[in-house]
Formats: sequence, C-alpha cells, structure tokens
Amino acid sequence: MKRPLLVIFTLLALAGCTSKKKADLLITNAHIYTADSSFSTADAFVIKDGKFLAVGSTKALTEQYDADSTADLKGLPVYPGFYDPHAHFLGLGQVLDQADLVGAESYDEVLERLKAFYQKNPKVLWLTGRGWDQNDWPTKTFPTKEKLDAAFPNVPVALMRVDGHALLVNSKALRLAQITAGSKLAGGEVVLQNGQPTGVLVDNAMQLIRRVLPQPNKADKARMLRAAEKVCVSYGLTTISDAGISPDEINLIDSLHKAGQLKIRDYAMISLGEPNLNYFLKRGPFQTDRLTVRSFKLYADGALGSRGACLRRPYSDRPETGGFLLLSPSELERVSKLLYNSEFQANTHCIGDSANHLMLDLYGKLLKGHNDRRWRIEHAQVVSPEDVHKFGQYSIIPSVQPTHATSDMYWAGDRLGPIRVKGAYAFNDLMKQNKLIAFGSDFPVEAVNPLFGFHAAVARQDAKNYPAGGYQMENAVDRKSALLAMTRWAAYACFEDNLRGCIAPGKQADFVVLDRDIMTVPNPELRQTKVKQTWIGGERVY
Repeated sequence: MKRPLLVIFTLLALAGCTSKKKADLLITNAHIYTADSSFSTADAFVIKDGKFLAVGSTKALTEQYDADSTADLKGLPVYPGFYDPHAHFLGLGQVLDQADLVGAESYDEVLERLKAFYQKNPKVLWLTGRGWDQNDWPTKTFPTKEKLDAAFPNVPVALMRVDGHALLVNSKALRLAQITAGSKLAGGEVVLQNGQPTGVLVDNAMQLIRRVLPQPNKADKARMLRAAEKVCVSYGLTTISDAGISPDEINLIDSLHKAGQLKIRDYAMISLGEPNLNYFLKRGPFQTDRLTVRSFKLYADGALGSRGACLRRPYSDRPETGGFLLLSPSELERVSKLLYNSEFQANTHCIGDSANHLMLDLYGKLLKGHNDRRWRIEHAQVVSPEDVHKFGQYSIIPSVQPTHATSDMYWAGDRLGPIRVKGAYAFNDLMKQNKLIAFGSDFPVEAVNPLFGFHAAVARQDAKNYPAGGYQMENAVDRKSALLAMTRWAAYACFEDNLRGCIAPGKQADFVVLDRDIMTVPNPELRQTKVKQTWIGGERVY
C-alpha cells in the first residue's frame, strides 16, 4: 500500500505545481503605494499582457503565480506611473535644441549663454533660446533689443520668456517680420519705448515672428519627441498631457507610437482654431493604447510674469494696465458652446482673476450644475475668493502647477498686492471644492521633474527650501493628496482613470520605483529623490 500512496502524493504535488497561474513579471518585497480608492499598500504585484493581474503579499503571489521573470526590490518604494496633466511635450523637445536661458541671473548672463551656444551652432539660420525671466535680474524691467543688436547684428534672434508668453527679438528679426511701432494684434502687445519697438512681443504679438521663424520638419519633430521622452521617463513620467498641439503633431505622435518609437502615453489637447474644430468635431474623440484625443485647449489670457494675465483691477506695479484677454468673451462663449454640444472636454488657460471669473461663469452657464464633463481650468492661478466655490458647483477641475507658486512667490505680491495675492496658488482651497485636483508642471516653463511639484505642493518651498516655514502654507496639501494629484486624480482629469492612475488588477501596468519614500522622508530630501526604474505597460523604459 505504501507505494500507491507515494505515487498519489507525488501526483498531487505535481498538480499543485502546475496549477500556478502564468504571468510575465512578478515584483516582490517592495513598498507599494497603490493610490487606489482606499489608498492601500502592498509588497508585491503580478503583471501579464501589460496589465496588473494581482496585487498583494510577496508570500501569497509567489505561491499563486509562475512568472517568466521576478524582481526583488528589497524594500524600495513603488508608485503608480506619474502623470503630468499639463505639459508641452514637443515644446520640451524643441527647447533641447535651443539655448538654455533658465536661471540666468542677468541680461548679461543671457548674452553670454547665447554666445556660447552660437559658437557651438554657427550655422543656425535663427538663434533661438528659452527661459529668460527679468524677475530674476537686478533690474526687473523688460529687456530691450540694443544689447542683442550689438552682439548679433547679422543673425535674427528670438528668445522666449520662461512662461512662453513673451518673446525678446533683435532688430534683424523685427525687420524680417516687418514689425513696426504701428504693428498691432488683438490679444497681444508690441512693447514700445520712445515710440519704437523695444524687441519685446507679448502673447498674440509673438505670432508676427512665428510667421517668419523657420519651423522644424516632420523628421525634426520626431527626433525632438524621442529626445523629450528620454527626459520624461527618467523622472518617472509615464503619461503626459500635451497642452495644445496641431492635428499634424497628433498624427505624428500616433505614428511613432504605432512604430514602437515612442512609449510614453499622451493625452493630447487639440490647439484651438477653426480648421481644427471643424475636423475634430466631425471626427469625434478617439483613443489608442498610448494616445487619447478628446479635449481642446483654449486660451483666455496670458501670464502674470509678463503682465498678460487678465486682472479684475490693474496691476499693483503697473497701474496703467490690467492685462488682456487673448480671445474675446463672445468667441470664448461660442467655442465653449460648440464643445458642450460635442463629447470633447474644454481645458482653458486662465491665469488672472478676471479670466478665471469669466470662464467659471461661462462654464457654469453651460454646465448648470454637477456633471461628469470634467471641464478644466488650466493653471487657476489667481482666483477671487468669491469665485472658488464655482469649481465645486459646476464640477470644474482645477489643473494647477505647484512649482509656479514657488517660482512666482518672489514677485507675485508686487504684481497683485498683499490682499489679492492671497487668492493666488490656492491649491488647498481649490482641492476642497471637488475633493480632487490635478498637478502638472507646464514643462518646459518649469522643470520636468514631477517631484519638484510634489515638494512645492506640500512644503510650499523652492529648491533652496525657501522660505522657512513655507509660502502661504494655508494652501499647502498633504502628501497623500499630492500623490493622488499626480496619479489617480490626474488620470481622472484626463478621462483615463478606468485605464490607469493606480496599481490595481486590470489597470495598465505603469509604475515607478524611487530610491526613497516620498511619503515619509523629510521635506528637504524630496527634490533629491531619484528614479530607479520607470515601467510603461509592463515594459521597463528607464
């Protein structure tokens, strides 16, 4: 009898082994923040066919699954792949080809960086750069073209301000674009001094230069997108939102995805324009595994730093102006009605309290009350206290950039005055309205690294950990909310919460591994945190 029993036990043991479920990857011994509805933690998960199959304990999942590969993370923290719900993906790629002017502490430093760039790139037809900010200089007034003319008399120069809402150009560029003191464009300004152009063009006036500025071709753009992706995934980004791109650029991204040349997921906001409206409103939203197209990007006003943000009362440091709208109220209402009668989402750039007031009321007129249209205000930077409740009343999502607060805090009070500035960068007040908020960066306006935004949101401090105690701390958010704002809530703001944004069975397997736990380390360490691994759809991309 002993021998038959031994055979039976052996067969049962073999059956137990073969009953294990098959999987592609098993992650074990990790500290996993799932960001699911209960904000649970785990120490293991299983992936199959690009999706999370199971989440739980290392012991249980090791017993249940037979994976082609296993990774022991030895206690490292894991989070859902980071979202950036407001960025400029192609813009980042273009900046990588230009002179980097970010952080220049004077106009003279801008010139030195340009000279160094031009020495390395002497054959450029136009000398371009991005990132200057006169608010960082000893003299905080807009620069003028004279120094550019002296340094570069024979090559046209076009330098984008850090916020993307003002250009500094030299006389060569002005002549090529035929810009004079009489040049005007609604929603923009050709800045004059002594009756002549200074070389600074604000908001829509920049189009006068764009008409003559050489544009990258399709091959150039593909190269730029691939370069931008390398930067993004190195910081743990698995999904970005392209805040305003053309149909040709959308098609290019789609083709690169399908060819396997681009891995990062993209929630594309279509640039506003009559041809784009006509084309996409007829076609309707569409979605692939990597690309979602179901929103339009609208611009109500410009930026605070260049005084193009539209305010309800004049600027405190320039009382002759209150900024301006980039589109008329009637045009903004017309377009919003078109979008309301479609399946598309409206995402409107609003910086000043007047722009926010206008668009909140316009949205409310159409949305009427609580809804699931998920219309967004991009930036929601300066909001009058009496307007804040409208975000909740009409289910409007505030899509904000925490690093804008810590970049602007040095001069925002000068622009707005001590009372009005209290309604600026009010992330906690905004989050309370719908019990969610979306955190992005607006890169390349700000740094790509989403952890800089995490730090700015919870500590309200910049890279120098300034100011001590934080800036307007009543509007700091807790770390749990900050993580959700760059994962599950951001996915919700992009109509992708059914696909990703948390680590849960059935969701796409996008996740990031860090070298320290951002939920527990001291605030000063947050910006020092490094990405160890980035995964998209179960594939390691960094």
